[in-house]
Amino acid sequence: MKIGVPREIKDHEFRVSLTPHGARELIRAGHEVFVQKDAGSAIGFPDSMYWDAGAILVDTAEEAYSNELVLKVKEPQQQEYPLMKQGNMFFSYLHLASCPTLAGALIQGGVIAIGYETVTDRHGGLPLLAPMSQIAGRLAVQAASAGLTMPNGGSGLLLSGAIGVPPARIMVLGAGTVGGNAARLASRMGGDVTVFDINPDALAPLEDSGIKTCYSSSYTIETHLRETDVLIGATLIPGKNAPKLIFRNMVKTMKPGSVLVDVSIDQGGCSETSRPTTHTSPFYIDEGVVHYCVTNMPALVSRTATLALTHATLPYILRIANLGLDTALERDAGLMGGLQVRGGHITHSAVAEALRQEPESP
Repeated sequence: MKIGVPREIKDHEFRVSLTPHGARELIRAGHEVFVQKDAGSAIGFPDSMYWDAGAILVDTAEEAYSNELVLKVKEPQQQEYPLMKQGNMFFSYLHLASCPTLAGALIQGGVIAIGYETVTDRHGGLPLLAPMSQIAGRLAVQAASAGLTMPNGGSGLLLSGAIGVPPARIMVLGAGTVGGNAARLASRMGGDVTVFDINPDALAPLEDSGIKTCYSSSYTIETHLRETDVLIGATLIPGKNAPKLIFRNMVKTMKPGSVLVDVSIDQGGCSETSRPTTHTSPFYIDEGVVHYCVTNMPALVSRTATLALTHATLPYILRIANLGLDTALERDAGLMGGLQVRGGHITHSAVAEALRQEPESP
């Protein structure tokens, strides 16, 4: 199979969808890999490494997009829509529920789109989303620390506190991979952390590690929100928009200079006051609260994130390339869960529901 790896063009997106090691494994399996020049050079994967692995270097995104299977990290940007060809297979993060324009372009383009974020494993986990969720959860704490500083409009608190000075109070909404990683790191840094969720089984491991937990309800969230210094939104419904748990009237009750880090923003965000931001301009203030809503947080640590991503995705890429898509889908129900667009239709029920469309059988 011919596999294309275009250079990412989203703001400050330096990740690449395939490492030179990954390219070598695909080539050893008998496939051809076409990598756009400088796709990984910013993070220590120069063109020479791909060349040594046996990949073919191409000058333009058009050449990378012209292959049967196109690997990306982030969803195609609007300027890339014209590059999508009928029959192309795309394998990347998509988050279509919050991007109906992209969904329309994929449908009209007649392409096959598989989203990393809805591929499942035998236990119902999200193996291709998990690595980025782990990283995003940890970065959320760094973003919160930066947001609390005076130059970014924060209240001037040190997250850990100091001798004789109490630490920042941190609320984490969601005890999944993002929330768990955020809570553990914030706690290790000395923060006063409470995690909110409706699933006691998800809360139990955090409670066992000494982190405070609370059953999530509108009442408990509103009550704690007034005294919190940092709110980290880490809610997720696979394929759908994130549930709105924070409304403007609630944000108004937060302390001036407190911080809201909405990691759920790539699925629409969990707060009514959240809107997407970029690494170029990550913070804004609304209702006196510092908001951080960057949609590609792991790009801050693009080398680590790229290595983690390829470790997770390569077995699936090999399966598709070795078996062909139809056979790969037949043999792997979890991979079938990643199929979101095919034959001009939305095929994933949760995505279709979010976009208010009827799902079609793949």
